[in-house]
Amino acid sequence: MPADSSQVWTIRSTLDWIVGYLSSRHDEHPRLSAEWLLADATGLSRVELYAYFDRPLDAGELRRLHDGVARRGRGEPLQYISGEVAFRHIVIKAERGVLIPRPETEVLVDVGLRAVDAACAQRGSARACDLCTGAGNVAASLLYERPDVSVTATDLSEAAVRLAERNISSLGLEERCTLYCCDLDAAIGEEEDATYDLVISNPPYIPRDELEELPREVGDYEPVLALDGGPDGLDVFRRIVDAGRRLLRPGGMITCELHETTLQAAAELCRRYYDDVQVTPDLAGRDRVVSGRLR
Repeated sequence: MPADSSQVWTIRSTLDWIVGYLSSRHDEHPRLSAEWLLADATGLSRVELYAYFDRPLDAGELRRLHDGVARRGRGEPLQYISGEVAFRHIVIKAERGVLIPRPETEVLVDVGLRAVDAACAQRGSARACDLCTGAGNVAASLLYERPDVSVTATDLSEAAVRLAERNISSLGLEERCTLYCCDLDAAIGEEEDATYDLVISNPPYIPRDELEELPREVGDYEPVLALDGGPDGLDVFRRIVDAGRRLLRPGGMITCELHETTLQAAAELCRRYYDDVQVTPDLAGRDRVVSGRLR
């Protein structure tokens, strides 16, 4: 923002300036970005910004805003700038080095809750295993929304496991969650075999040829480890299918979020070992989640 100590920066004038600046930096949604940054700097909601159009910003707010606008102008995702993202009924901390939770993944939780509810109806409780937990948003949502579920969550990234621990602890859910830093189920002992009602995952699933086509704020900032699904996008998924056979009780559910172009191939892989295989679309109507029950 221009340094002009004589100018009073109101919410209206600041919003207009940021929209213009971010438009020049090729932000695809400059007004949305401007509202998000202003809300983060002032503590107001995006709706409240328009109710206080003439309110001046103080020096501290302007300093925070300047930093956020500069980072957004370079293409950094808004979630990393604000340090948090809303996911279903909770707010999750977000930080560089860990994949940002997305609305599409809320559908994955919806599908997983079917298995949780069925187990709770039968036995009064349920056990879930969240592989590739990332920021812990899936595990945290299962725990938050269903008090009778316990979750084992794993991730290969130490940064992701540390962030997941903070997210789950901040919600007071740590007593029902066990976290491991490992490759899929490598740290889960044999005594846990065939004891889970649900294996759920949002694994790396972008087909490798499409990585270069990702938007700048994804490809330049989010970890490749959490994106690269191999040549056909199903490298990690194939291993999760095998892990589900070890971990699930008979009739337990496996469900994964995958790339829209790979769901039908994924469903065929599932049908080798799982019944009731289904493909569920995301909020935009694109194929997004595959699920099946271990036979």
